[in-house]
Amino acid sequence: MSQQVSLYEVKGGAAWITLNRPDARNALSGELVNEIYAHIQAANDDPAVRCLVITGAGKALCSGADLKNPPGEIAGGDGKAIPYSEVLNAMLESPKPVITAVNGPAFAGGLGLLGAADIVITAEEAQFSFSEVRIGVIPAMIAVVCLPKLGRHHGMKLFLTGERFSGADAVRYGLAHRAVPAAQLMNAVQEEIDMISLGGPVAVQECKKLVRRIPELSVTEGFEEATSWSNRMFNSDEGTEGMAAFREKRSPAWVQD
Repeated sequence: MSQQVSLYEVKGGAAWITLNRPDARNALSGELVNEIYAHIQAANDDPAVRCLVITGAGKALCSGADLKNPPGEIAGGDGKAIPYSEVLNAMLESPKPVITAVNGPAFAGGLGLLGAADIVITAEEAQFSFSEVRIGVIPAMIAVVCLPKLGRHHGMKLFLTGERFSGADAVRYGLAHRAVPAAQLMNAVQEEIDMISLGGPVAVQECKKLVRRIPELSVTEGFEEATSWSNRMFNSDEGTEGMAAFREKRSPAWVQD
């Protein structure tokens, strides 16, 4: 029996998507990309799932594209190949928070899994590189999700040189939120899951939309849209329950005591 190239498990309100090609350092094959995309859709459709976690099996998160069977191609030509860009966009557009738990190195296209995530927790020991230039290509697709976090200043140097950097550097560059010792990584990820679970499910989803939408607007447009948004949420069933729970000094209905 061939090894599953990805794993999917729902536990504690989180859908865990694990890249499972450890012998290939979780390189992105066409089959793996298709499965990641399918898992994201399954998590989106499951009301028991409050957030998604993407991580890697073995010692790496993802070494980038599998050059023998790259994303966009399926070995043997069986089935429709989903472009990697659709996986990154699915992470961005998922109504639920996406956490990337960086258990080990992420190179080239693998860095897209950091750029497209909402929250990134990395092992301090992890190593990163936009290594495309070293083989005569460029990080074009992942630039769409990584440059908004890196900015031109850091992006220019990292793209031009392909230099390696650490988990602490990833935090400094804006690609990650926290860097912790590898042994503490899963505990740190669970802390994020637990904090997300304290928020109203709809409010959490609306916050993700808010962060994406407001920077696109002028100040005047932002205040106008935010006022409407705020009124809608304060008058929603979830907002009413949350405020009642606060007044009554109890947990809201969505929190599992």
